[in-house]
Amino acid sequence: MTENSDGRGGAADVDWDAEAGSFDEEPDHGLRDPEVRGAWAERLRGWLPGRASDVLDLGCGTGSLSLLAAEQGHRVTGVDLSPAMVELARAKLAGRDAAFLVGDAAHPPVGEQRFDVVLGRHVLWALPDPGRVLRRWWGLLRPGGRLVLVEGVWGAVGISAEVVSGLAEPLGGSVRVERLSGDSLLWGKDVDDERYAVVVRGD
Repeated sequence: MTENSDGRGGAADVDWDAEAGSFDEEPDHGLRDPEVRGAWAERLRGWLPGRASDVLDLGCGTGSLSLLAAEQGHRVTGVDLSPAMVELARAKLAGRDAAFLVGDAAHPPVGEQRFDVVLGRHVLWALPDPGRVLRRWWGLLRPGGRLVLVEGVWGAVGISAEVVSGLAEPLGGSVRVERLSGDSLLWGKDVDDERYAVVVRGD
């Protein structure tokens, strides 16, 4: 992959409203397969606090990870730029302690609200100036909060674990990289590209 000066590959111009209807057909998007769903639920248990917490799911898509977090007792706020995705997420989590907002993940429309966790899956790579975005997200956390960033490199696009961990180091929390490529249950298939989570925990 040829990375840009900020460490990212080129982001495709995708019409996410148009993609919303078929988005959940990918095994790791819809989590319809019980084994795939269970694998993600287990990972979230390790990444999220053991107590009920406020989770901000940025680039939430149709809300599949939001639903898992809510099922584990967390209060979820999801943000996505696509109104169609947000509509599907609201339907998926109807009756649960969750709210979904249409907005830019780089500038979440949450006002002065603060969270215990900022969660993002496959969104940071597509945002301009990811270092600045991470600083903004870090500022949305309560003391002792954590960032959970699930990212990867797919062919010519994406952002590497080395770049993300390097951008996270100056935030001042502890940074841990968890490699995910070898866990085929997460993706519903074997993968040979770079997939990982970076978890940044405050003091």
